[in-house]
Amino acid sequence: MEFKDLEIFQRLAEKGTITEVAKEFKYVQSNITSRIQKLETEMNTPLFNRHRRGMSLTPEGKRLLTYSKKILMLTDEMKRAVQSKEEPHGKLEIGSVETVIHLPKILSTYIKKYKNVELSLFTGVTETLEEEVLNHKLDGAFVTESEFHSDLVSYEVFQEELVLISDMCASTLEELNGQPILCFSEGCGYRARLKAWYKDQNISPQKIMEFGTLETILRSVAMGLGIAFVPKSAVTHMEQSGLIQCHTLPDQYSKIKTVFIRRADSYLTSTIEKFIETIETNKSGSINH
Repeated sequence: MEFKDLEIFQRLAEKGTITEVAKEFKYVQSNITSRIQKLETEMNTPLFNRHRRGMSLTPEGKRLLTYSKKILMLTDEMKRAVQSKEEPHGKLEIGSVETVIHLPKILSTYIKKYKNVELSLFTGVTETLEEEVLNHKLDGAFVTESEFHSDLVSYEVFQEELVLISDMCASTLEELNGQPILCFSEGCGYRARLKAWYKDQNISPQKIMEFGTLETILRSVAMGLGIAFVPKSAVTHMEQSGLIQCHTLPDQYSKIKTVFIRRADSYLTSTIEKFIETIETNKSGSINH
């Protein structure tokens, strides 16, 4: 069994068509077909169901997919483990919730120092990013602190305050009760905190509107579309300009930590090790109380 066969098998399981996989690997389609057939012969079982729309995994194929992901992950770690730890290089895929206002400083410091690292950043909500780190799709992620899976280790980045923001019309929290909540999708740590506050106040939000970006949420609040629960550091300039109002909630809902998570069992390469060092170096200047 060759590692390349497992890579092709894994990509075919994801894409479902030989045509797409052949294009990705720059092989002729017959090469992909023969490799899959060879793998099925070695496993002594069909791995895919063939149909008009493409290919889907058999139950045996699904079991092999679980093992192939582990094998390829360990293979990648093996290669990185024997490489020099002197200079970070290669790919580094990091996730982040969109509201980490200090992230540009951390990234720019790291990229300027380690020019051989190809860093990619992906955004999402905390629960989604946690899953992607657990499934080895990301090397690590900046997320809202919560009860994480036992396979993850976290590093505190900074603490800040969340505030409930509204347009300039409302002056008290009571006046905001009927306003639509503008927020990110389920899995967002800020949304969970606000829902907890509403629950403890025995208030049922009448309407929740989901948005994809923080900028859209902030502009919508300023236009009077609804209210949002966001980091104070992200809206200070809008408050000073008289575009929005900030309303304070009790500490158990408003005080929140952003942490960096990674898999505890993943090999600590120089690339990720130096990234964590960069976080620690910039942390002292990033904490808001």
